[in-house]
Amino acid sequence: MNASAAAAATAEPFVRDERAGGVVTLTLNRPAQYNALSRDMLAALQAALDAVAADASARVVVIAGAGKAFCAGHDLKEMRANPSREFQQALFDQCSRMMLTLTRQPQPVIARVHGIATAAGCQFVSMCDLAVASADARFAVSGVNLGLFCSTPSVGLARNVGRKAAMEMLLTGGFIDAEAARERGLVNRVVPADALDGAIAELAAAIVAKTPVAIRMGKELFYRQLDLGLEQAYALAGQVMADNMMTCDAQEGIDAFIEKRAPQWKER
Repeated sequence: MNASAAAAATAEPFVRDERAGGVVTLTLNRPAQYNALSRDMLAALQAALDAVAADASARVVVIAGAGKAFCAGHDLKEMRANPSREFQQALFDQCSRMMLTLTRQPQPVIARVHGIATAAGCQFVSMCDLAVASADARFAVSGVNLGLFCSTPSVGLARNVGRKAAMEMLLTGGFIDAEAARERGLVNRVVPADALDGAIAELAAAIVAKTPVAIRMGKELFYRQLDLGLEQAYALAGQVMADNMMTCDAQEGIDAFIEKRAPQWKER
């Protein structure tokens, strides 16, 4: 093995994958760069999410960040080193694919947020199904401070918080704290830093306790109906509920409720 191959073999992965009790924790692993989303980081995330999607034993995905921050957004040094429009378009297309994967993932995805979540890092939080933040976390879509409006982050942000709140963040590039993020709907819970892992574990356990078939069908329906008109959304939701009712686990769950016992889930 030559020196370059040996170095590659011993290099830290861009994404760490840890599993326990049906919960898969994917940790962004560029701490010195505040977990900036380089092309290699995005590729590693995409591969990890695709692998988890195909794993029936995986019930919940947690996205975390190594070091002092969750994610500082795109790797600006890499972007400036590759100034062509082709590179920029390919980068944003790659990032958008990964963000959409979060909503299409069959497992619920929880963001574990500490430190800063800025620009595409804030977008990342907005595209996860759920988010729990430490009290010291801060959020911003700060590209405008550098002359670059956070256009792609605005897509997820505007689907989480009200329009005026989103526009204020986008136009000023200013930070909001974790409690403001919770009040505006960007995160679900805010806890002290030393309680963050416990809060994530509690939330994940509540999901793992449910039947995976209902969780999977429900998550897919949730995002599909958002893009429809009211009548079409109800029509689709009714179809999904009828399909869900035909599953063994739905019938088992109702029987268990009537019989006043704990359900025994069977489907994956």
